[in-house]
Amino acid sequence: MVEQALSPRAAATRQRILDAALVEFAANGLAGARVDEIAARADANKRMIYAYFGSKEDLWLAVLETAYAQKRAEEHALETTTLPPMEAMRALVRFNLRYTAAHPEFVALLNQENIHRAAYLKRSGAVPALYSPLLAALSRVLERGQAEGVFRAGVDAMQLYVSILALGHFYIANRHTLSTIFGTELTTEAALAAREAHIEQVVLGYLRP
Repeated sequence: MVEQALSPRAAATRQRILDAALVEFAANGLAGARVDEIAARADANKRMIYAYFGSKEDLWLAVLETAYAQKRAEEHALETTTLPPMEAMRALVRFNLRYTAAHPEFVALLNQENIHRAAYLKRSGAVPALYSPLLAALSRVLERGQAEGVFRAGVDAMQLYVSILALGHFYIANRHTLSTIFGTELTTEAALAAREAHIEQVVLGYLRP
């Protein structure tokens, strides 16, 4: 990955490569993705890709880091620390479900990286660093909720966040198969809104004193 400052033109080329790689990796995974296809999508050449990123595996990691960073930037913009505790939890639930629904490529990347047992993500110092502030902020929301008498004590912030992610991610990642299994269409806006309301009830019910 390039560390030195890039010219505006070079930065634009690098971003086009990242955007093209996201599409190719989401569709085909790391193993199936072709550097030639990424270069064509980016209107670049393979030499540029290797110059900016070093290898296909390094490009994969750069795409992962970028995807995580974009999600966390939007999540941070919720400013849950300034919202009343229950509204902060509702906002967190809504954001994670809606973001996952709007970004199927993010789901695809995570599924692929889990197939690799996070072998590439383990090389990243950037992604874990994104989540320490999140858990600290969530802990403060829980503390405020407990002080106001709307949340129970003893809630683990990491476990709660993982549960919120799981309740939305599983639904989005599997909604086509679930639609077939249960004979009801789960890909509509109405179905997504119903799922959103259900997750809110589950999370807030768990947090009730």
